[in-house]
Amino acid sequence: MARSVVPLANLIEQFERLPGIGHKSAQKLAFYILSMTDTEAKKFADTIMMAHEKIHRCKTCCDLTDGEYCNICLDGQRDRSVICVVENSKDVIAIERTHEYTGLYHVLQGAISPMNGIGPDEITVKELLSRLSDDKIEEIIMATNPTVEGEATAMYISRLIKPMGIKVSRLAYGVPVGADLEYADEITLSRAIEGRQIL
Repeated sequence: MARSVVPLANLIEQFERLPGIGHKSAQKLAFYILSMTDTEAKKFADTIMMAHEKIHRCKTCCDLTDGEYCNICLDGQRDRSVICVVENSKDVIAIERTHEYTGLYHVLQGAISPMNGIGPDEITVKELLSRLSDDKIEEIIMATNPTVEGEATAMYISRLIKPMGIKVSRLAYGVPVGADLEYADEITLSRAIEGRQIL
């Protein structure tokens, strides 16, 4: 049926492009959208467009924000001597849930992955290095995911930072290898932060 109704087929196809959404889930979402009133559908579409237009990277840490700087960078109570380097904004949310870490963040917006054509210039390594000219920075915590790409990224960045005399540590391996930080529970992440090691 969807093949004969072109707008429905197009809607299903767009949902299938989302990560983790298969054909059946895409169909379910498409039919749900079609069951909305015109007002609800317009509000849904407007919310997506507003998020897309208003959300951008923080000028300091590259996390997502709707202002010039994110709330964490603006918080005067944060420990400005430590920067936790993560792959994406979902990792910031996961670590913040632990209530253990009180320093700043830097969001790489990905990890080095030559197989996927992602090198250091495709992530925010330069922006991180430019932040390290501040004498207040004493430690960098590498909190990239414990994957091949995450490990390669952590090692690459640590090699660039070590000559600057800044301590570089890595999250302890309470986080299972091959897992993403966003799926780790608070206790596991707390232990990983507490048990970080010098690289």
